[in-house]
Amino acid sequence: MAHVLRDAGWSTFWVGKNHNVPIDEWTAGASKKHWPLAQGYDRFYGFIGGETNNWYPSLAEDNHYIDQPYLPEDGYHLSKDLADRALSMIRDVKQTEPDKPWYLWFCPGANHAPHHAPQEYIDKYKGVFDDGYEAYREWVLARMIEKGIVPQGTELTALNPMPEGTFTQTDEVRPWDSLNDEEKAMFSRMAEVYAGFSEYTDAQVGRIVDYLEESGQLDNTLIIYCADNGASGEGSPNGSVNEGKIFGGYPDDEAENLRLVDKLGSPDTYNHYPTGWAAAFSTPYKMFKRYTYQGGVCDPLVIHWPAGIKARGEVRHQYHHSTDIVPTILEACGVEFPEVYNGIEQTPLSGVSMAYSFDAAPEAPTAKETQYYEMFGQRGIWHDGWKAVTVHGPVSGKGHFDEDEWELYHTDVDRAEAVNLAAENPEKLEELKALWMEEAKANAVLPLNDLQVLGNPEDFETFVAMEFHQPAPPSGREVPERSAANTHGVSFKIAAEVEFTPETEGVIFAHGSRFGGHALVVKDGQIHYVYNFLGIPPEDRISGPAPTSGKHIIGVEFVKEGMGEYREGVGPARLYIDEEKVDEKQIRTVLGHFSLCGEGLTIGRDSADPVSSLYGYGFDFRGGEIAQVVFDIADDAYLDLEAHLAAAMARD
Repeated sequence: MAHVLRDAGWSTFWVGKNHNVPIDEWTAGASKKHWPLAQGYDRFYGFIGGETNNWYPSLAEDNHYIDQPYLPEDGYHLSKDLADRALSMIRDVKQTEPDKPWYLWFCPGANHAPHHAPQEYIDKYKGVFDDGYEAYREWVLARMIEKGIVPQGTELTALNPMPEGTFTQTDEVRPWDSLNDEEKAMFSRMAEVYAGFSEYTDAQVGRIVDYLEESGQLDNTLIIYCADNGASGEGSPNGSVNEGKIFGGYPDDEAENLRLVDKLGSPDTYNHYPTGWAAAFSTPYKMFKRYTYQGGVCDPLVIHWPAGIKARGEVRHQYHHSTDIVPTILEACGVEFPEVYNGIEQTPLSGVSMAYSFDAAPEAPTAKETQYYEMFGQRGIWHDGWKAVTVHGPVSGKGHFDEDEWELYHTDVDRAEAVNLAAENPEKLEELKALWMEEAKANAVLPLNDLQVLGNPEDFETFVAMEFHQPAPPSGREVPERSAANTHGVSFKIAAEVEFTPETEGVIFAHGSRFGGHALVVKDGQIHYVYNFLGIPPEDRISGPAPTSGKHIIGVEFVKEGMGEYREGVGPARLYIDEEKVDEKQIRTVLGHFSLCGEGLTIGRDSADPVSSLYGYGFDFRGGEIAQVVFDIADDAYLDLEAHLAAAMARD
């Protein structure tokens, strides 16, 4: 769409999340053919990947990575920064090409995890959620019915709606009355943080809308404001103060979580609410993200276009899907989607325009006839007011798709999918199952894959050598997590060739953040190797006196002697200066990735959110030279590929 609109005379901007670039093209030296500027966008500012830390994001501008412009203590938050950049791009067009139209794809990190928000926004909701998620669902459904968002008679579905064994324990909901007082207080605070995060996001979008109104552009700007899936269930039944533990297969410690309850939403936590709130925030539907029930795929959608819509403040009930947004925009802009672009025959758009609904009656028939769904083998199909759904869970085992039990709902009268009509209408169910297969074939869904394998084990990076010469510019030295030397769950050796002077200090290498990582640092005349296990204090450190002058090899060795209860690596870490071992300590190492949000491997510096409490932001290497840092990775990994895939795919 950006190519087509740009060719038709629009300026095109992408601001915020980009989770489209293949992992092996995240690095600074990789091809940029799948980055936004090669996809039809004039400008890009945001982050590459599924999520990033809202206080200390991994940022990219156009085709290169950059440092964040200022820090949280100076008022930084990613949502504010993204709105600032979006405003700057629109202003540039308005001031230099006042008659030129523009297209902005604004995709903030909110409200995706981690849930980070300014304290004053969090505090606005203090006590609001103290009655728990069951009470919240009752309150929300009544308001939805009152406002006409769902029909009168819509029922609440169960918090745990599926038979035991059809979904994993991490997706279960703990009833509110089963929690102790401390858990209730913590869970309530997690919801308060999320609500504050939501309002803060709206406020930043509101700044863009305010500018459009002030500059006379609002009336003829088509604004489409929506989410991308159901509420997220990745927080597990207990929530987390550092969701890296969840995806690393390491349990949260309740005492540790409670210690940080007042820090939730701050730079000190990487938090996510529990599944109970995911179910509540998907009211009245079943389940949440990753399921093909409405709880996983149904989202609010607001469209605003004063010059093009006569209706004001009305609700529409026509069934539509995200594939219908592009046809809607093109129709509003008066632009045809080409059959051939750049000599390549185009796949016809699978959606239909929603523009007819702008001034149609609220209950007018939808122009949409059919929509299929599929994720991890879970399937759904909507057609003419009926929907069939099946959950492909652990009970089925790998494959065995033919053994999955399908459910049937008449969604025209049962919006929440509360009453399964499969037994009463077997012919309708078979009709929809056959239609799902037709749609799957037509849309390249097949073959279904539930093997949950993330590539070949041999594809994992096993060695990286990097050079860094002081002085050097601060940008362009970060290797993204998925492209860096994979020290997780294996034995490894690290050798840094460094020229020391009496003034040498700073970070030799750092990988990760305060929520998990490791680093080699020179400070106060000492060399320290620090391993930060999932942000759980205390850090493991081994240290020795730094040489005062000359070239030296600083070595770190970890020997995995076994695995702990949660598959963490266990064994000795040793620090060497040249050939001499100067310190040794038993440590544990992370099985999964350090970072879910982009903090990669850096040489001569750390990211804005430091790995270790030994040093703060800006502790760059100085007073010497790092010739190279070499990582040598052993082949003794236990590869839990399902755990790797779960961590990767949860970041949708």
